[in-house]
Amino acid sequence: MQNNTRKLLVRHMGISEKVIDAVGRAEEQVSGIFGTLDDIMAFNQYKVLDVFQKNRISDMHFSWNTGYGYNDPGREALEKTYASLFRTEAALVRPTIVNGTHALTLTLAGILRPGDELIYCTGAPYDTLEEVIGIRGQGKGSLKDFGIAYKQVDLKEDGTIDFEALEKAISPKTRMVSLQRATGYGWRKAVTIAQIGEWTKFVKNINPNIVCMVDNCYGEFLDTEEPTEVGADVLAGSLIKNPGGGLALTGGYIAGRTDLIEDISYRMTAPGIGGECGLTFGQTRTMFQGLFIAPKTVNGAVKGAILCAQVFENLGFSVCPKPEDQRSDIIEAVRLGSAEAVISFCQGIQEAAPIDSHVKPIPWDMPGYGDQVIMAAGAFVQGSSIELSADAPIRPPYIVYFQGGLTYEHSKFGVIKALQKLHDDKLIKL
Repeated sequence: MQNNTRKLLVRHMGISEKVIDAVGRAEEQVSGIFGTLDDIMAFNQYKVLDVFQKNRISDMHFSWNTGYGYNDPGREALEKTYASLFRTEAALVRPTIVNGTHALTLTLAGILRPGDELIYCTGAPYDTLEEVIGIRGQGKGSLKDFGIAYKQVDLKEDGTIDFEALEKAISPKTRMVSLQRATGYGWRKAVTIAQIGEWTKFVKNINPNIVCMVDNCYGEFLDTEEPTEVGADVLAGSLIKNPGGGLALTGGYIAGRTDLIEDISYRMTAPGIGGECGLTFGQTRTMFQGLFIAPKTVNGAVKGAILCAQVFENLGFSVCPKPEDQRSDIIEAVRLGSAEAVISFCQGIQEAAPIDSHVKPIPWDMPGYGDQVIMAAGAFVQGSSIELSADAPIRPPYIVYFQGGLTYEHSKFGVIKALQKLHDDKLIKL
């Protein structure tokens, strides 16, 4: 760290020399990994540029119409661009998809029918999907409510897919096997592209008609391929995570086979209408521009996650993934061991934010979650987890999940402020 930067942090921003030294040591330890990440970023930047050019994106695609939204050239071009990027036949990219959970719900409900069976092969799904499936809650409108059966196959102890157990779970009623790429609120490494390719091949060998669906949230641009390039039939994600690049104001995407996307579009709007209607409300410009810069933004976020892992591993905390592990999402989990430490960490992240840095997050009963959750996110776009954020359910063993940062420098500052807050609260010793 240059002397001028160090002086600014110490004299004007209240950072202790010990914190700066701890982060500096960790940064030196992981600097060699960053070169590989830069190569992946460059590949994906040119990949995005290529699909923009081949789809002949023009200024006309930034305008929008009214009413039903028939023949919206911007919407059509955006969806063709996403389909090209994910090497799929079709895509839905809409500001009316409110979040990743909504995109996944449309995918599940659009494809599955009463009497079908859904299997999750990466253990429990993300908390907000529990009520969607019908595992928790009163089942109002859940898959269970519509007669769709559910099975869950847990990962093996080493965090890999249990193919033997999955084969036993698959039945003649199995219509879909789903995989959650990111860790969610679990303690495991994200599923890699190579593992996804092995999984799709395994499932298709048992029954080629089973739909392989991937929850791709947090995983876009972490590798040189996406799940649909290695055999997945359909995937879904959020635009205020990786692919929106921090500029998309809202929205979600679904990409996959034409027949599946058509079925999903009928759930999104209405049978017979599907994807032919739906306004973009002037959001195509920021969706396109966010997608264009997303590889660089994701690169900074994953570097920040690796730095976070190294800093806290040096202090004796368990982290997942470890600094040297291959990354397949932008999330870093740190097992802090107490509710007080989780709250302190998140409050430090909030203090690092450009927006609402003066606000102090506390745990609360957040809709869709079974435990109280604390969320720190002083973001330009509310809930944008490609921006610097941290969150955690308040439950043992008290794991906090760190992610995001529109630039590496901001993600790094999040690590600095989280460490400073834990130090100030006498929850760690440097």
